[in-house]
Amino acid sequence: MGPLLLSRGVVDRSAALRGDEEWLRRVWADEATRVLLVHEGETLVRSRGAEASLALMSPAQAPEGPRYLLGVDAGGVPYFAVKAPFGSGAPAPDAYGAPMGLRQAGALLDDRDAGLFVYAVALEAWHAGHEHCPRCGSRTEIASSGHMRICPGDGSQHFPRVDPAVIMLVRDDDDRVLLARGPQWPQGRMSVLAGFVEPGESLEQAVLREVLEEVGVVAADPRYMGSQPWPFPRSLMLGFFARALTTELRPDADEIAEARWWTRDELGAAVRSGELGLPSQVSIARRLIETWYGSRIDGD
Repeated sequence: MGPLLLSRGVVDRSAALRGDEEWLRRVWADEATRVLLVHEGETLVRSRGAEASLALMSPAQAPEGPRYLLGVDAGGVPYFAVKAPFGSGAPAPDAYGAPMGLRQAGALLDDRDAGLFVYAVALEAWHAGHEHCPRCGSRTEIASSGHMRICPGDGSQHFPRVDPAVIMLVRDDDDRVLLARGPQWPQGRMSVLAGFVEPGESLEQAVLREVLEEVGVVAADPRYMGSQPWPFPRSLMLGFFARALTTELRPDADEIAEARWWTRDELGAAVRSGELGLPSQVSIARRLIETWYGSRIDGD
């Protein structure tokens, strides 16, 4: 089925350079350095039909704002993200492209650009939620090229965190797939089950617990498929397949509006007719479904 679309970063993160102030000053003065703007989960993207690329600029063209080092590529080109509203001291958005989020552009970008975009969005989201020290409440300061915040009050250091979440495709002994819809989803759109890992819990335990809690199905044999960052705002989605030992569905009304089993023929026909909408191509949920289905699913 191909790679997970938000797990394709190819630029070395160059952690050793994050605190090298002399190197940082030198490359920020270099016109060859590339910068992307990030604002509320979006960046500027040039779209060309089924393809797109990040609208990168030189440091001289970038506005003022918090600066995050994203890494250095194999050719020695450094990449930064600057958090700033589009048009604030930089060329107007229409000169560089249109603001887009990961859900819109993630599947259209190449490996380099997809990796840079998801990295920048994840850092921006973490900083937005960690401006104050959890110990004393003081306003923290950005350090290590955007990869740390330091509290001036008590000296504590704080690093970006991710929230692990399991997402699982459950199939029964007749090879039917279980799809469900949350109360916030529109009628006709369904996906696989997912949930956050709880403290003191393994990934495999989380898979079985979430399936039982959400739809009342006893599952077994969780098998890992892959992982993908999902910075909305800071999740890491860990994909699994699991086998259902029971098939009676007892959805938790607070979590699940409806759930049902689908054969491949039923699912394919429902997607083609418009009866069923699936998660976007950029999601790990879509990759799990298409892996079970055996091919790409068009029509939604």
